[in-house]
Amino acid sequence: MRAERIPESGARGRAASGPAQGGLTLVELIVAVTLLAILSMVAMPLARVQLNRERERELRRGLREIRTAIDKYKDAADRGMVQVKLGTEGYPESLEVLVEGVQMTNSPEGKRLKLLRRIPQDPMTNSTEWGLRSYQDEADSTASGGENVFDVYTRSQGTALDGSKYSEW
Repeated sequence: MRAERIPESGARGRAASGPAQGGLTLVELIVAVTLLAILSMVAMPLARVQLNRERERELRRGLREIRTAIDKYKDAADRGMVQVKLGTEGYPESLEVLVEGVQMTNSPEGKRLKLLRRIPQDPMTNSTEWGLRSYQDEADSTASGGENVFDVYTRSQGTALDGSKYSEW
């Protein structure tokens, strides 16, 4: 005798006869979303710190670039390569002088000494307006006398990651 196969009914019958269905249960979905939320909560502060570090690097780079150009101008003035105006103490009158250039005294063909291609942007204020100090000002002065440009600083009132004020860099 031949045995007859009796069809199964209900869920067992469908699972056995049709393709396997895969998916996530509600608990698995909640666990996955919770893990993603925890990871994103950890990643966001790290991303903010990294962004601040990059802005601080850009600030240091901009300050160093301008200060190096001021020092080169002063060196050229001390060596008599550029004519010094009275009251400037051999420092540039403005940051624009470093970009536009100044007439060199020894150059018969009108060569200009240019020390900056452009005024760097302050990443803390998103501006090319820097705080200026002249040679005659106090070291911690926040207002320039306008006679010359001895030093620059950011106008940002923010605090660095190391706890120092950006304007004191």
